[in-house]
Amino acid sequence: MSETVLPKENLEPRLEAPAPMSTEPSKRRGNSLVILALLLGAAGVAAGGWGVWQVRILLAGHQQQSGQLQDIGAQTQTLKENELQLAMRLAQLPAADELENRRRLVAQLQGDQQRLSQRLETVLGASRKDWRLAEAEHLVRLASLRLSALQDINSAQALVQGADEILREQDDPGSFAAREQLAKSLAALRSVEQPDRTGLFLQLAALRDQAAQLNALAPEYEDKGGSLLGLTSDSDTSSRWVQWWDKISHYIRIDFNADKNIRPLLAGQSLTQVRLALTLALEQAQWAALNGEPQVYTQALTEARSVLLGNFNQDNPQSKFLDERIQALITQPVSVMTPDLAQSLSAVQAYLERRHASVEQPAAPAKQEARP
Repeated sequence: MSETVLPKENLEPRLEAPAPMSTEPSKRRGNSLVILALLLGAAGVAAGGWGVWQVRILLAGHQQQSGQLQDIGAQTQTLKENELQLAMRLAQLPAADELENRRRLVAQLQGDQQRLSQRLETVLGASRKDWRLAEAEHLVRLASLRLSALQDINSAQALVQGADEILREQDDPGSFAAREQLAKSLAALRSVEQPDRTGLFLQLAALRDQAAQLNALAPEYEDKGGSLLGLTSDSDTSSRWVQWWDKISHYIRIDFNADKNIRPLLAGQSLTQVRLALTLALEQAQWAALNGEPQVYTQALTEARSVLLGNFNQDNPQSKFLDERIQALITQPVSVMTPDLAQSLSAVQAYLERRHASVEQPAAPAKQEARP
């Protein structure tokens, strides 16, 4: 018997393929995985960046700490060096006993210095008084020299007054005699009438300026019948010759009297020399007025007047004025009778000698007691 063998495929019932499920869930699942992967990647990147940032912060903090440690190390080294120097200075300081001895020595030296200062003030006080008294003597001596050399009453009075002020500062009854003599000298100086030497000098200077400008006056002659005009004919007075001769006869004269001295007219160099001689005489009178030399003063003005009268016409107003002024000034006094300060100087010197003697007498026994 033959059976027809059917293939299994044909025998088995063909199952119907299930209906294809929708692909949307798988797609969604794939998208979720992608998103999840992206999120994980972003989280990883963020975590990596945060880690890098933290590492950088840690590095910066480490560098700052390293710098601070270096500064601390340098400060520590400086402190060690200062400590070493301080230790060396402390090692150089003396001990407490030595410091105490030095303190006592300083206190002793301060006491000695104070005592020496007191003694120095005492010595200097006495020396100042001696210097002031020597100054008073010098002032009186200088006043005497000013009177004898320059006849300077004002300066001598001021110097004597200064010496009296020094003696008054001493407050010493022993200076009574010296001050009394100084008072007499002051009274004598104040009673002296002083000549106006400055005024005389200025007046003579004005005369010198006028003498330098002094001019000779051309002479004019009057016809007294002895000139040629008197010999001419009286009938022809209106002629030109007579008029011309009338004009020049005031300046030209023919005189037949040979016994009279003829004085030539000054002009040019001769006039300059006469002016110079007159100026020098007035200048010498100025010097004599300032220095109180009456003889020189009188002689100089007399010489100036003789030069003026011998070379200039008295009809000249300038020469006439100069002559009058010289005559007025020649009688002015230029010297004074100065008082003698010798007694005042002797009184001050006697007071100084008595004072030095009184100071030296107590000093001698003190030196003897100081000797062992």
